[in-house]
Amino acid sequence: MFITSFLATGAVRPDYDPMRHPVSSLALGPGGWVQQANFCLNGILYLAFAAGLVRTQNRHCAPLTGILLVAAAGAGQIGAGIFTTDPVSGYPPGTAHVLAGYSGTEALIHDLAAVPVFVGIPAAALVWARAFSRHRRRRWALYSGATAVIMLAGFALTSAAFAQAPALAPVGGLLQRLTVGTGMTWLSALAIRYRIATGTSTGP
Repeated sequence: MFITSFLATGAVRPDYDPMRHPVSSLALGPGGWVQQANFCLNGILYLAFAAGLVRTQNRHCAPLTGILLVAAAGAGQIGAGIFTTDPVSGYPPGTAHVLAGYSGTEALIHDLAAVPVFVGIPAAALVWARAFSRHRRRRWALYSGATAVIMLAGFALTSAAFAQAPALAPVGGLLQRLTVGTGMTWLSALAIRYRIATGTSTGP
């Protein structure tokens, strides 16, 4: 839902380039409320997922640290929806490609709220990789570990792109979308896996 929404919104927004511009920039300008609502609703769903994991924790060995990291990602999404980002990479039109500093507290809070998403989700993936490995769920362990590595690498590249590294700036939006898509696809798969597991008594 989250990914489909920002892809659709970015495809029709005038002067917005999904290859270059971050998802958060969709919350700026006319119609920005759509992306703000998208952030908040996705955050609420992640909080609900974390609550569901708590309920199944004892039966299916959902690691508490991982659950807390999922909840933090949900809270971060809500924060990113409430507090909007500064312009970056020349969007909205007429703004600088990179600002010398934050324009105000709101943009600072937005970036801080993104930390539990871009760092917290890969951290959660590493926690689950360890749990799956311990219970000999090798494919899930590998998938979770790979998700963590790809997300952290993607976050580093995306950060460099939005800092206007010449080779990366033109594809900063693409890099961010691949990073977000990797982490959120893993969370969706994890949710489906635990939903199915509620009918069994096996490990995580």
